[in-house]
This record gives sequence, structure tokens and C-alpha cells, in this order.
Amino acid sequence: MKRQSYDGVVVTAPVSVPYVRYSQETAHWWIARALKQLLDLAGLSPRELDGFSVSSFTLFPDTPVGLTQHLGLSPRWLDSVPMGGASGVVALRRAARAVQAGDVDVVACVAGDANRIDSFRQLLSSFSRFAMDASYPYGSGGPNANFALIADAYMAEYGATREDFGRIAVAQRANALLYPDAIMKSPLTLEQYLSARPISEPFGLFDCVMPCAGAEGFLVMREDEAQRRGLAYARIASTIERHNAFPEDPVQLRGGWVMDIDELYEMADCRSDAIDVLETYDDYPVISMMQFEDLGFCAKGEGAQFVRERDLTITGDFPHNTSGGQLSAGQAGAAGGYLGLVEAIRQVTGQAGGTQVADAKTAMVSGFGMINYDRGLCSSAAIITGAGQ
Repeated sequence: MKRQSYDGVVVTAPVSVPYVRYSQETAHWWIARALKQLLDLAGLSPRELDGFSVSSFTLFPDTPVGLTQHLGLSPRWLDSVPMGGASGVVALRRAARAVQAGDVDVVACVAGDANRIDSFRQLLSSFSRFAMDASYPYGSGGPNANFALIADAYMAEYGATREDFGRIAVAQRANALLYPDAIMKSPLTLEQYLSARPISEPFGLFDCVMPCAGAEGFLVMREDEAQRRGLAYARIASTIERHNAFPEDPVQLRGGWVMDIDELYEMADCRSDAIDVLETYDDYPVISMMQFEDLGFCAKGEGAQFVRERDLTITGDFPHNTSGGQLSAGQAGAAGGYLGLVEAIRQVTGQAGGTQVADAKTAMVSGFGMINYDRGLCSSAAIITGAGQ
């Protein structure tokens, strides 16, 4: 069955609460900061907001419904999207359909997390039952070890090298130097990347994200509502979402995007060469390289050659993760799954400031999340366009 378009529904008001390495504030505080920015931009009071979508790893013991009392909200539509790096696009998909159906007028989609000293390690220790049962008892804990095995298998299968992964990390650091809220403020060379201390073979320090605290958010509403409020907005050309794709693969060398990529382009009525900006979920460079392939920018196994031939910086021929991505801007928990989408909205609405890609009209955002022992289970992607497209 042909999917219904998102005509008449738009995404607007991209906001970020500047990241910090550690904070004693709760997730509630970070989410509230982002929500206040959204309400101020739209000219809404908390009681006027009728839709709220939340993603957070550190909200416990509260849930999004508990947040409504904390924040003075009374929404008629409430959602929780616990999908890590896929959360931003999934929240967008659900909110857009709710607006389109008339169940809600305006949805504030917010992701935010705290990061106290040692809280990241504690989070990982109980992240999934699979990991607790199948990896921690053997001394192999956390995503670094799991994704290192994926990277090692990818290198063996396709001939990628650490230098190839390093090109992604170095380009993103160059982009981050133009993004005011990035955690990483120093340039990174390929030599520094290669000589960094080892973390989990083949990963070195700069293959890994920097956990931090922060929040991201955006609003979903009808196009005429955005116009009435004087908000710059992006149209939603297409979206996809997939979970637990290819469970028969012994090692994850592809993601769920492969199953739905044709639908993504067909719904948007475009091809990969129409994408001006790509924002991938980059918990590790190998995962971004995998997305270059699975999203149709090059064939499977050609990701390494692709990055050798392309300039991934803001002014290059393939602008990628223009904020610096999580590798350089930081990973604020579930907000990492929003970072690319928030930046993409800024890009196609001309609000990206120092990271603005010239003439950016169409952006693709991809999400990837929820490592469960040996692979990420969630994948998502969206294509958005500026209002004039």
C-alpha cells in the first residue's frame, strides 16, 4: 500500500541546550530548558501545549507523564520514544501523523539527559538484559567492546582501515570548530587520531563519543500554524523506521535502512544525489560509514573508498554531520538521537550560522540505536526540505 505523504505538516523551532561534560542537574532540568525555548519561540504557554514527546535515559524514576506535573503541562497527546539514536526521527514520524490526524495541534519533541560523574558507567551496567546475561559476566561490557567487534569484522570483510575511519572523525572535528555548542574545541589531525590511546581494538580514543549532559528539541505542527506564528519551517518529505533487521546476520554489517531505503527515496521523489546535507548517527565512525552504504550513497563495501574520495566538511562536496556530530559535539544521552535532526532543520531553514552549508535545500537524517549485546536494533531516516522546495 502506498504510504500517505506528510503534506500540510511541518517541523520547526530547532533548539539546543548547550552541552556540558558533567552536571549535577537532573534530566528534568535539561528537558525543561529545551521546552522553555520551544514555547518561547512559538509564543505558547505551558498549558496551551497539547502534545509532548520525550526521549531520555536518565529520567528514572519518573516517566513522561510525571514530567507533565513537573512542567505544568496538560497535553492531550503524550509519547515516550525510548529508542536511543533512532529517537529523533521516530518522534518526528509519530508526532507528524498525530498532527495530520487532528489528534493534536502542536507537539514539542524533546530529548535530554543528565551526566553526573560515573552515571554513564552505571547506566551501561544495566542497559539491557542481553548485555547483563551474555557479555558482562565475561568481562566484555559496554558499547565500545561490542562495536569494536563490528568494526573489526567490517574491516576484515571490506578492507577498510583505521585511516578511513579517521577521515570521518577528523572532518567532523573541523565542522565542530564552527559549532558553538560543541564539547570538543581543539583541532584533530589524522596523525592524532591514529596515535590516540587504544580503547578496544581496533578503536582508539577518537573513535568514541564523549558522554555529556544536554538537550535538543523541535516542534511539529500544521504548516498554516507555523506561518501564523512566523516560524521558519521544513517540510517532511519522507521517513522510515525498522527494528531488529537481519537477525540472521552473524555480525551486523548492515542496518535496517537497507530494507526501506527505496521507499524513503520514492516517497520523497528524489535520489541520493539530491541530498545537500547528510546527518548520520555517529556513535562510532564505522557506523557512519555503514550508513553511507545503506542509505544509497555508495554500494556495500565501498564506504572506505567513498570517504577517501570525498570532502566531508561543511564546505566540501559531501557535507556530513555539520555540527561535528556526537564524535565532536558530544553525546548527551538520548539527545544524541536528536542532534542530527535539529541540525538538519537549521540547515534547510538557513538558521545554521557558522555551520551553514551554502544553498542547503534538502537534508537526510539517519538514526541508529539501542545496542543489545551484539548489534543496534533500531534504525530510522528522514528527508526534509526547506519550505521553498
